[in-house]
Amino acid sequence: MKQTIIADRVFDGTRFHTDLPITFEDGHILAFDTSKGAEESRLNGLIAPGFIDVQVNGGGGVLFNASASLKGIETIGQAHAKFGTTAYLPTLITDDVSVMRQAADAVAEAVKLNSAGVVGVHFEGPHLSVPKKGVHPQPHIRRISDAELEVFGRQDLGIKVVTLAPENVSPEVIEALVKAGVKVCLGHSNADYDTVKRALAAGATGFTHLYNAMSALDSRNPGMVGAALESQDAWCGLIVDGHHVHPASARVAINAKPKGKVMLVTDAMPPVGLDEEVSFELFGTQVQRVGDRLNAVTGELAGCVLDMAGAVANTVKMLGLEPAEALRMASLYPAQFLGLSDKMGSLQVGGRADMVLLDNNFGVEQTFIAGELAFKR
Repeated sequence: MKQTIIADRVFDGTRFHTDLPITFEDGHILAFDTSKGAEESRLNGLIAPGFIDVQVNGGGGVLFNASASLKGIETIGQAHAKFGTTAYLPTLITDDVSVMRQAADAVAEAVKLNSAGVVGVHFEGPHLSVPKKGVHPQPHIRRISDAELEVFGRQDLGIKVVTLAPENVSPEVIEALVKAGVKVCLGHSNADYDTVKRALAAGATGFTHLYNAMSALDSRNPGMVGAALESQDAWCGLIVDGHHVHPASARVAINAKPKGKVMLVTDAMPPVGLDEEVSFELFGTQVQRVGDRLNAVTGELAGCVLDMAGAVANTVKMLGLEPAEALRMASLYPAQFLGLSDKMGSLQVGGRADMVLLDNNFGVEQTFIAGELAFKR
């Protein structure tokens, strides 16, 4: 069905418009105009490009590792649609290779069925650094083998992202992963600057949750953080929840990197989308939610209850960025990292009709995924 929506304001990814009609059909934007035969509706608020999250461990009470199935993926996606996420990567943290295979099968099914919002998969681990493991289970952290390479090499998973520690994976293997279509991110790593530079030269293009679980920058040892900030080409995911990264450190990173190379991520866990302060189990360790913070009983931060709409709001309110740039960090820049900016991340004729309707505080009123209403408050 052909539809036209006319919102008070529209942000197309570049600039703001007033009373700009958007006509879409069969999941794609046809025109920024009205169209004969289209069903018209007037919306109060701001229409912006849908948010894209490259690191989603869970939501709606589901952890992907524990529910590596199409049903689990759909539950996670529905939870995040409430917060404007229209495209995402279900993210599997360090686990046994059998779980990796099961997760890959579920993602392949979701991609084949065009399950709302799923554009690929993110394997965060298992080839990480034990000193920087965070809450990743140490018994499953291991050297890369043919078993994992077989999973990473699958061609039915959509976009593939793998987070690894470069001190434990050679540049030659990183180069092979890139040739197999994997976007390699560096993280959960204690690598020195030179090791990180070799990984970047081999084809790594991203850093997972900048600052967190990686070797720090100091005057004589730039570490992974220093290499990430120095790189003109690599993207950095940033968790803007007020707990993982100090606002000043976040601003330093945004100012240091070329515009477009810092993107918002949630690192979301099962409580996202649930109102109650539930706790959950992660590999035998209890994780407790207090307000908007998750901690393992052993003390470590254990992912987030952050959502993308909240990340945008925090980027404006905590960091002082302009709304246009905060919105781009949640849509255009992750689309560019994933190689999807020709069809999502901005509102463009021929692009996918992924849109979010926001109120004045960046609260989500409606979410459209490929032109279908996925959430309405």
